[in-house]
Amino acid sequence: MLINTVLSWLIKKRIHQIELFKKYPHDVQNEWFRKLIYAAGDTEYGMKFDFKSITKPEQFKERVPINDYNSLKPYIDRLMLGEQNLLWNSDVKWFAKSSGTTSDKSKFIPVTEESLEECHFKGGKDMLSIYCNNYPDTCLFDGRGLALGGSHKISEVNNEAYYGDLSAIIIQNLPFWAEFHRVPNRTIALMDEWESKIEKIAWATIDHDVTNLSGVPSWTLLLLKKILDITGKKNISEVWENLEVYFHGGVSFTPYREQFKQLIPSAKMNYLETYNATEGFFGIQDKPNSDELLLMLDYGIYYEFLPLEFLTDENPTTLSLDQVSLNVNYAMIISTNGGLWRYLIGDTVKFTSLNPYRIKITGRTKNYINAFGEELIVDNAINALAIACEKANAEIAEFTAAPVYLEEGKNASHEWLIEFTKEPESIEYFTEILDNALKSLNSDYEAKRYHNLMLKMPLVKSVPKDTFYNWLKSKGKLGGQNKVPRLSNDRNYVEEILEMLKRTTS
Repeated sequence: MLINTVLSWLIKKRIHQIELFKKYPHDVQNEWFRKLIYAAGDTEYGMKFDFKSITKPEQFKERVPINDYNSLKPYIDRLMLGEQNLLWNSDVKWFAKSSGTTSDKSKFIPVTEESLEECHFKGGKDMLSIYCNNYPDTCLFDGRGLALGGSHKISEVNNEAYYGDLSAIIIQNLPFWAEFHRVPNRTIALMDEWESKIEKIAWATIDHDVTNLSGVPSWTLLLLKKILDITGKKNISEVWENLEVYFHGGVSFTPYREQFKQLIPSAKMNYLETYNATEGFFGIQDKPNSDELLLMLDYGIYYEFLPLEFLTDENPTTLSLDQVSLNVNYAMIISTNGGLWRYLIGDTVKFTSLNPYRIKITGRTKNYINAFGEELIVDNAINALAIACEKANAEIAEFTAAPVYLEEGKNASHEWLIEFTKEPESIEYFTEILDNALKSLNSDYEAKRYHNLMLKMPLVKSVPKDTFYNWLKSKGKLGGQNKVPRLSNDRNYVEEILEMLKRTTS
């Protein structure tokens, strides 16, 4: 009890600094801009664009191009071979293998000591600070924290460089005192065979007093169900009676919320969302029972925002934080103390508050359907499905959707593959509610559906249990931040899944 009291008090001291960047957001961002430019002035990238002569963000935007992974890859490849001082002025020894995509191509994001300490570790501590501040009676530190990371495998690149999932790198570099609070032990946490690891984590944690969980919702659900299978208990509250909070991120929590409530039917259970990615830690839900995330402004990241309609322009003009507006979809662009410069991370956000700056994640720059001008984004899909589930008394485990193109014998529409945990009594009624909800949420979709002139009614197909799990497994993408792509502007994913189902049923 004393340890909990002391740790809660210590960790809440950070709240004063958070309040400062909420009060002076533009000053904090401008200060970080200057620090980043100064630090990289003598790097190869900094000299190429003459960082030493840059004094204002406007010069930076004019001079330095917007980058994606491919444009920075030549530098990253050289870093992985041991060269230094290319993108950042301190040595890069760790590379986070990006698992946020279901494509076969991996990305290796440089992780510097500064980005690890000032961004990822700081974000984790702030998550705890905000929670303890919101719930002053917490007993969080009286028990253990169970963090479910990815399929970890630290692989040697050369004698001095290593790569692995970001969660593996964080666990590998945690200070010794953090190990006392965390379960399972590092040997199990760093296992790289996902299915065996789930089993071992379950057995290794059921007898501990777990007070908090963290991880991606889909994989955490898998672990919780395994624990119930092993213990024979009715719910998780019977296994861990002092469990009080789940820190989640990676995907929208909306499709999973009811499943968690059923598995953890405790009145004292709380949920806190974070926005952390391989490239950085960006946001934390600072208000209970909210779907907004406070944009964290002092993590060694300088932010820019590009209105989504200008994404394909050749030389688009980005906005600094003081130029953004409410409820506009922006692609987020970051410059970091990990050596990512004007890096398009692929996420889209909209601002729900400008004082302080709070955001909602609305989707991915490549996760949308716009085959017929309908501009359907992930946020539309998730909210419409939530409405359909509520009205049709259904529950969803996973889903993906893609266009059906206008061809001979086919009408243009959207095809939805949905894995239900609770089937609607009528799939036709569910489809009708989904369609109407999409119309109410997206005027472009509504226009294309008008009188069935362009788009016909959606095609909703219920797929068997574990369909998406088996699909991810077939691609070697189990665990961690691997996720099912919610929307796609082509039919590649949908056709792969349908073909897999055809093979298993034939």
